[in-house]
Amino acid sequence: MSRHEIVSPEGLRVDGRRPGELRRINCRTGIFTQADGSAYIEIGNTKCLAAVYGPREPQKKGQAVHDRAFISVEFNVASFSSGEHKEKLRQDRRLLELGTTIRQTFEPVIMAQAYARSEIAIFIQILQTDGGILHTAINATTLALIDAGIAMTDYVAACSSGFANDHAILDLNYIEEMAEVPALTMAILPKTGKVTMLGLEARLHLDHFEATMNLANDGCAAVLDILDEAIRKITKTRAQTIS
Repeated sequence: MSRHEIVSPEGLRVDGRRPGELRRINCRTGIFTQADGSAYIEIGNTKCLAAVYGPREPQKKGQAVHDRAFISVEFNVASFSSGEHKEKLRQDRRLLELGTTIRQTFEPVIMAQAYARSEIAIFIQILQTDGGILHTAINATTLALIDAGIAMTDYVAACSSGFANDHAILDLNYIEEMAEVPALTMAILPKTGKVTMLGLEARLHLDHFEATMNLANDGCAAVLDILDEAIRKITKTRAQTIS
């Protein structure tokens, strides 16, 4: 599919959404009993698990930092997640980059100084890919960290956007990404409105940048509402169970 076919003359995308519509989002926490915190999220057909272990003794002595926690992120994509075969070396390099991006996204948010000389280990597994794996993983990590009781200054909510056929489009799917639509991924801190991560795949004309970024910001706000509702729901359920 070429970029010219992304949005039809009727204003519909290949999956039937309007340009500014999110895909369906389902999420829940407390997936793994062995982990300190865990979460599962579906954004459209992209499915992700996140698990948090810690604060715990660092697995390697050299990782201990005297005044804060060491944060590690391991990012994996299941071999069965898509029908596309990719060269393993290239895939591994891309996964390392994604893991580094997520670590850098959460370092300003996690109150690491409260967990000196410990490790907070984050494990992310993409089970199925249909576009937007980075923002899906960020949102799953937010839920897993909250489930683990890790002190954070704010939520981190993430979403992607792009620009095609004179439209800014929200929450790109796999077909749109493969059509080389310029994809912008944003993660925000809702309390302050600060951007903690902003990534752009491919070139985007400066005239279209503001509209694309504003739509991503709106998408982050919509995602935040869903994450917050999920956390409040599970907290209420657990409180009722205890009482």
